[in-house]
Amino acid sequence: MANFFTDNDDIQFLFNHLDLAEIAAAQEDDFTQPEGRDYAPVDAADAIDNYKRILSIIGDVAANLIAPRAEQIDHEGNTLNEDGTVTLNPLVRRNLDDLAKADLMGFTLPRKFGGLNCPSLIYTMATEIVSRADTSLMNLFGLQGIAETINAFADDPIRNEYLPRFSTGELTGAMVLTEPDAGSDLQAVGMRAWQDDDGQWRLTGVKRFITNGCGEILLTLARSEPEIKDGRGLSLFLAERSPRIRVRHLEEKLGIHGSPTCELVYDDAPAKLIGERQRGLVPYVMSLMNGARVGIAAQSLGVAEAAFRVARRYAYTRKQFGVSIERLPAVAEMVTEMKIHIEAARTLTYETSRVCDLEYNNLRVLELNPPKDAAVLKKRKDRSRALKRLNGMLTPMSKYYSSEMCVKVASDAIQVLGGSGYMKDYPSERYLRDARITTIYEGTSQLQIVAAVRGVCSGAFEKRIDELEQANYTDELLGTLKAKLIEARQLVFKAIVFVKEKGVEYTDLQGRRLVDSAIAILVGHLFLSQAMKNDHKKAITRHFIETRLPEIHANVERILSGDRSALDEYAMLAGPLPTV
Repeated sequence: MANFFTDNDDIQFLFNHLDLAEIAAAQEDDFTQPEGRDYAPVDAADAIDNYKRILSIIGDVAANLIAPRAEQIDHEGNTLNEDGTVTLNPLVRRNLDDLAKADLMGFTLPRKFGGLNCPSLIYTMATEIVSRADTSLMNLFGLQGIAETINAFADDPIRNEYLPRFSTGELTGAMVLTEPDAGSDLQAVGMRAWQDDDGQWRLTGVKRFITNGCGEILLTLARSEPEIKDGRGLSLFLAERSPRIRVRHLEEKLGIHGSPTCELVYDDAPAKLIGERQRGLVPYVMSLMNGARVGIAAQSLGVAEAAFRVARRYAYTRKQFGVSIERLPAVAEMVTEMKIHIEAARTLTYETSRVCDLEYNNLRVLELNPPKDAAVLKKRKDRSRALKRLNGMLTPMSKYYSSEMCVKVASDAIQVLGGSGYMKDYPSERYLRDARITTIYEGTSQLQIVAAVRGVCSGAFEKRIDELEQANYTDELLGTLKAKLIEARQLVFKAIVFVKEKGVEYTDLQGRRLVDSAIAILVGHLFLSQAMKNDHKKAITRHFIETRLPEIHANVERILSGDRSALDEYAMLAGPLPTV
């Protein structure tokens, strides 16, 4: 039988290459906690074996149950009923039931709530696997971050009431943030949160573009302090689906048709406060969105992998001019670039997930069981700050790079298939339609660049590269490639100094070039550590670094030009406003 975990050599490689023992020990409190001991691993080897079993199960479900249903789901979509409820496509419902039967719906929740207690890195792998089978289903499976947010910030009665039901698959959730007049600018959220005479919180207003807005649990950002107009006036609430929350509209979308995107009307809907008032946006929603952005990076990997496999197979079997088209130089280059960029994005995304796990578990120790020794406590606090800065850079980098990659790969896959790719005879056109949203939701690529460039310019990038440059390579080729990355780093630092002197506006204008260059150097070093393991990774590393170096030089040259014409001459360059 097919299996989307075991058939993916690169996921297999990274599963074995990354230090899962360190992650497992942190996740399981060094295997010392008595809670859930009957089901918990006894040591790192046991935990890693458990992770492999879980991923094998989800690989089986994805390949043999979810993937065969994807085309029909894409064609049929979901149904909006007259009473303002939504009926999921029966095959979507079956997918969720199959995942629940396999005990996969409480992926990251603690065992005391019926969860698997998996780290983010393993969840990222699982999310990619599900996304390869059906990109739209990830938007339901991948919303387990709703339960994580409840676990992190809600009080015990709320945790105990809802989290076990998430683990069984009885409940699904939604992040209810966006409004018609508050898209990326969440500080402008205006939904009213108020308390009635009995002290019951109620929500009134409209939310738009809500993924799985028909879910049972709606984590809703609303304004609890009407006198405070910015983000400090926002709180986070849990609202259950009820007649007082109506789906007014199901969006007609380019892709991900199996994922219902809803416009919601709240009519004095009852709700429960999550955590403290005025902390809804920062830190609660920011934490939720950071996790969601890594999830979109994983989703991007899944659809890109699916698109690549169709193109690779077609290029091998299709004959033109007497040879397989993969032997034609233009096609060969396209296919190899697709493969290399998928592995680069996967390396970056999995590294981000690894850092997320280290940051989360370090924070958990500081909050629940802080060290008694002052020196040890200080060391943990210092590490916490460093991991937070690094994660603040890596998360938007991963979302940006992976999503842009998957759109390019999906587009190139159609190009490899030619006219056949444009037709619905192959799933390539669906993959491109599904891929396109990844650069938009959970923060557009442009917003991810703005976030990432802050880390590049504030020292997080420099510190991480300093660490990576400590590695020594006895292989002559790898040593030469490392030296070239060090040289390129100096160019990037020169560009960083230049943009900082020019101010924030110029930094944002040149942000994409800076971030692209930083990603190339970072991934180059990560690839170098992989290249020692096998010839495939060595070839990937050489090609990636050698082809990215000219791009870094070009980016730095453009940055150092000081050209601001896109800003200073906008009206002239963009031309007059088109008439309707």
